[in-house]
Amino acid sequence: MTKFSITREKRTRNFISEEVIIFIEEDANGVTLPHNDALVISVMIVDCQIRRILIDPGSSANIIQWKLIDQLSMMSKLTPSSRVLNGFNMESETTKGEIILPINAGGMIKHTKFYVIEGDLSYNAIFGRTWLHDMKAVPSTLHLLLKFPTPDGIG
Repeated sequence: MTKFSITREKRTRNFISEEVIIFIEEDANGVTLPHNDALVISVMIVDCQIRRILIDPGSSANIIQWKLIDQLSMMSKLTPSSRVLNGFNMESETTKGEIILPINAGGMIKHTKFYVIEGDLSYNAIFGRTWLHDMKAVPSTLHLLLKFPTPDGIG
């Protein structure tokens, strides 16, 4: 009888921040506690400052409004595609297409794929888990803050 021993190496990612991301009490300065507000940010999309972007860690998709793509003059970059997205309440929306846009958040630029919808949202865009993971970002709805590693430290 022959015995085998199997060992595995730990996988490491290409980028591991030396710094730890933490939230402290001072991060909530200016926030009236307690609250039940959503985490809403502003970022640069195609060199335009875009406000009212919902951070939704529960969403598996990044979503952007059709009218915003039109205002950014990016219709020519839209790839026609029809997908059905289901919301929390099982209401469905059919996408008009997909688009990849450069997102500049705190000096970190990531090219992000969005599903474009024509329906009226309360927000200009919704950033889901795919964007959060790409940014290696940690959201805090309590502090209404988003932190992520940058070459210069935590942004």
